Parts: sequence; structure tokens; C-alpha cells
Amino acid sequence: MNKKYNFCIVDDDDIYQFTIKKTIKHFDLAENIVSFNDGEEALNFILENLNEDKELPDVILLDINMPIMDGFQFMEEYTKIKPKLGKNITIYMVSSSIDDADIEKTKRISEISEYIVKPIQETQLKSIIEKLHNVENME
Repeated sequence: MNKKYNFCIVDDDDIYQFTIKKTIKHFDLAENIVSFNDGEEALNFILENLNEDKELPDVILLDINMPIMDGFQFMEEYTKIKPKLGKNITIYMVSSSIDDADIEKTKRISEISEYIVKPIQETQLKSIIEKLHNVENME
């Protein structure tokens, strides 16, 4: 039996949101998928569900360039609330940017597991799930 996870997609690109949701559902990886168009919406969701581990995502797929609150601004705020979370959330920065400055900035944020250039490939999605399984098995 494969465990399913709660996914959170934070991206202002509706087409990307649609396709990644379809892909996650196709591989039957998700218990639940929530999506937001900017970091502020996602942060508010996390704050509203701070003590509701079942509602919180296991995985966040976070874009960099978004209106209102971009991915890096989201991470600044997330690191402030992370100690209040009773659940470990794995975050992947997923962007179409291949700018070395973005990639290097991402590497300096310890809460981000990996930088992935869009589009996410099937193998990358499966790798994300494998890593989650491995972390759970170590706990």
C-alpha cells in the first residue's frame, strides 16, 4: 500500500497548476491537493491550520516569481512560523528560472529541499515521494 500525501502548489500559472495536479492524481500520490496563486495565500492557509496536521501539506511545490508574495518572501515568513508547526513540511522550489542567482539563493535556504526547473518530470515527482517515504521510515 502506497501512502498518499497532502500537496500544496503555490504558483500563479493556472496551466502549470492544472498540469501538475493532473500528474499527481495520475500517479495516485495525493490524499489532498491545495493550490494558491501567491505565497501570502499559502502562508495564510498554513497559519489557519497551524495545529491541524491532517490539513497541512506534506509537500509544498513553490514557485519563485508570483505577485503579492513571491517564493523567497514566503520562505522568509515560513521560517518564522516553522517552529510552531507540529508537522515537518518538505518544500521544493519549482521555477522556470534558470538564473544562477535564484538557484544559489535557494541553496542557502535550509528549509528548501531542492530546486527543480519546470516542468517537473515524472521521475522527479517519484523521487520526491521516495524521499518522503525514506524520511518517514527513519523516524
